[in-house]
Amino acid sequence: MAEQLLNIEFDAERTLQDQIKEHLINLILGGFLPIREPLPSSRKLSEVLGVSRNTVSLIYEGMVDAGYLVSEARRGYFIAPLYHRSEQLRTNIEPEEQTHPPQWQNRFSIRPSSDTNIVKPNDWSSFEYPFIYGQIQNDFFPLKEWRQCSRKALSGNWAHYWINDQVDSDDPMLIEQLRTHILPRRGIYADSSEIIITIGTQNSLYLLANLLCNSATTIGLEDPGFRDAFNIFSSFGANIKLQPVDQQGIVLDERLHDCDYLYVTPSHQVPTGVELSAERRQRLLTMAKEQDIVLIEDDYDSEINVQNNPIPALKAMDRDQRVIYTGSLSKSISPGLRLGYMVADEELIAEIRALRRLMYRHPPTINQRQVALFLSQGHYEAYLRKIRALYTQKEKRMSAALEEYLPSMITTPISNGSSSVWLEAFKEIDTEKLSWQASRKSILIEPGASHFLRESPPSHYFRLGFSAIAAHKIEPGIKALSEVIDHC
Repeated sequence: MAEQLLNIEFDAERTLQDQIKEHLINLILGGFLPIREPLPSSRKLSEVLGVSRNTVSLIYEGMVDAGYLVSEARRGYFIAPLYHRSEQLRTNIEPEEQTHPPQWQNRFSIRPSSDTNIVKPNDWSSFEYPFIYGQIQNDFFPLKEWRQCSRKALSGNWAHYWINDQVDSDDPMLIEQLRTHILPRRGIYADSSEIIITIGTQNSLYLLANLLCNSATTIGLEDPGFRDAFNIFSSFGANIKLQPVDQQGIVLDERLHDCDYLYVTPSHQVPTGVELSAERRQRLLTMAKEQDIVLIEDDYDSEINVQNNPIPALKAMDRDQRVIYTGSLSKSISPGLRLGYMVADEELIAEIRALRRLMYRHPPTINQRQVALFLSQGHYEAYLRKIRALYTQKEKRMSAALEEYLPSMITTPISNGSSSVWLEAFKEIDTEKLSWQASRKSILIEPGASHFLRESPPSHYFRLGFSAIAAHKIEPGIKALSEVIDHC
């Protein structure tokens, strides 16, 4: 066997056994190994790869058990007869000089790739000062407890909940945890039939837009606001009415009276972080009733709100079933989890469930059961206490650093429980260019123009998140950013 076929660039974050086994299986399935010759002996392969002989022996025996190899006495390990023919498909089609692919640009009914979007680099963790919003500091995630819940979810006691197709149902344990522990913290009390699990808040909004919006629908959005909400509702042809935001949240006036729906982020407005005042919340509910408007409340960061006495959700004040409530576990547990929920009138949830069934039936039930166990075993509460204490510390450091280095740019009180701050730079500063210049100093910031949904948005706003950056990095990071700004 050619030794170059056994060249493996090992990943330090994965086990050697997994990587070597994966490589050998790929060679077998690809038809790259001779079927009449034995694989290298365990001694030879261990020398080539620089691993122990025991490691190779365990891999070979595991592949025998899995049916990829057969062991012949005094001859060695051979590829099992089942894999003597490569699974690679062969065709007699000869490539032509000219091809005629479809003209896709003439077939698209919408072009989401052309939408303005918030851009976040995948390598954000490599920045020394990652003031990025929506990510977490991985050091504090309770991996041990998460693995315990994973093992329990995979055990025989729980397996029947996720092995079988649940059609359009959700994990009853997760629904019960949401109903009895998560939602009551926001002042919401709901029946199981009024709750549905989604793949995050954006998925909730997409389901709602698909079900409720067309070219005859008018929906009001905050401006500046959540860019993805704008893109989602626009993609279904809805007429968008932009409404300004001030220090008390969305401005309420007669411009909203002809809206069918109004999407709001009352706890921490996206992106400014302001909280919708108690007086305005009551006015909003009254207006919704009088003008026959349905409110879509996005309570995206409620679980990590570090305020001592946060105002209850808008849904908690709803007596007329006019508020559709969307929440997420991604911000609190893990951004990569992609698990959210929606609470609304039973009739609406039933239709959302039927629509969801057409799209993906239900979120993976193994994930639902693992999260349900994480909640029920108390791990989530313990993690939240730790995260809230950490964010409180970061919030204080962020406030002190901004007051010292960028006091004139603060737009909203920083002690409002949000995990980000919205800043207004001098009008002559283009924060797109500023973000590029800051990145050269290993500082990651978020330009603000994409959050403005109007045409010709202002270019001198930006957002700084502090959930992902280490607390001791905040002050030097803000100082370094102020020096970049001074040279703009």
